[in-house]
Amino acid sequence: MTGPRATVDGTAPVEVWHRIATPASTMGPWLPEGALGDSLADGLTRVEAALTTAVSSDHPFVSEAASHLMAAGGKRFRPMLALLAAHLGEARAPEVVQAAVVCELTHLATLYHDDVMDEATVRRGAQSANSRWTNSVAILTGDFLFARASDLLADLGPEAVRIQARTFERLVTGQIRETVGAQPGEDRVAHYLEVLADKTGSLVATSARFGARFAGVDAELVEALTRFGEEVGVAFQLSDDLLDIVSQDGASGKAPGTDLREGIATLPALIALAGDDPADARLRSLVSRPLSDDDEHAEALTLLRGSAALERAGEVLREYADRAQASLSGVPAGEVREALSALCDYVVTRTS
Repeated sequence: MTGPRATVDGTAPVEVWHRIATPASTMGPWLPEGALGDSLADGLTRVEAALTTAVSSDHPFVSEAASHLMAAGGKRFRPMLALLAAHLGEARAPEVVQAAVVCELTHLATLYHDDVMDEATVRRGAQSANSRWTNSVAILTGDFLFARASDLLADLGPEAVRIQARTFERLVTGQIRETVGAQPGEDRVAHYLEVLADKTGSLVATSARFGARFAGVDAELVEALTRFGEEVGVAFQLSDDLLDIVSQDGASGKAPGTDLREGIATLPALIALAGDDPADARLRSLVSRPLSDDDEHAEALTLLRGSAALERAGEVLREYADRAQASLSGVPAGEVREALSALCDYVVTRTS
C-alpha cells in the first residue's frame, strides 16, 4: 500500500545502480559497489525470477493480469532491504529470497486493491489493472497474489506466518483508518503519520525482519533492523509527499501536484490546514478541496512551495530518517551499515 533527496557521499554513482539492478528497479544511487553490490545484484536476479514464477498461472488471462504491475517495474525496495539485512548473516540462505518475494507479492497485491479504491487510471506509468480490465478483475488479481504469497510463506514456518498475519492486519487497519479519516477531535497530522506507519512502514519493517531472521542474525539485531525498516519506510512515503509538490516537470515520475489536484491531503497540506496564520488563509482554502481548475492548482503549488508547512513537513521527514539512522547504532560497522546509513540520507534528498 502506498500513500516522503542528491547523491550521497561515499555511495555508488547512479550508473553503478543501473549495473547491479534488474531493469525494473529504480531505487537510486545509495547502494554499494564491489562484492556486496554484486551479491545484491545476484539476489535481485533470483528475486525477479521467483516473482515471475509466482505470478504465473495455468490460465493465460490470470497470468497476464497477475504479471501486469510486476512487469510495469517498481523500485523493489522491500526485497532489496531484505537482501541487504541478510548480509549481516548467511545471505545465501534460500529462505531469504523466498521471504523477499513474499513481501514484494504482498506489496504488489495491495497496489491492485489501492487502485480500485482510488479509482486510479495509471500505475507505474502504465494503465492500471482496474482501468485496463475492471474493478472486479483488479480485486481478484490482488487476492490471487495474496494467495501466492501465502503459499510461499507456508514453507517458512509458523512464526513467519504469524509475523506476516500481523503485518497484514496493520496494512488493513491503516487502509481502513485512511478510508474513514481522522475522527472528530483527532489530530489529523498524527492520524496521517500513524496511517503511514501501518500502510507502508509495517511491510518495510517486515522485509528487514525477514531478511535478517532467515539469514540467522541474532534476535536483538533483528529487532533493531525491524525498527529501522519501519522508520525508513515512513520516511520514504513522506519523501513522496514532498516530491509531489517540489518536483518540476514530472521529475518525480508523475505530474507535479497530483495529490493536490485530486484533493488528497498529504503531510504538507495537513500541516497547512492545521495552521491559523491569516496570511495562509488562501492556501488553506485551496488545499482543503480538489483542484480541477488549472489556475487554482498552479496557485496552490506556488503557495505551498513557499510555505512554512512545506518546511515543517521536511523537518518531519528528517526526524523519521534520523530515527532510522539511530536504529543502526547496534549494527556492526561495515558495508551493510554504511549502505543502510546511505539509504537514510538518500530518502531525505532523493529527486525521483
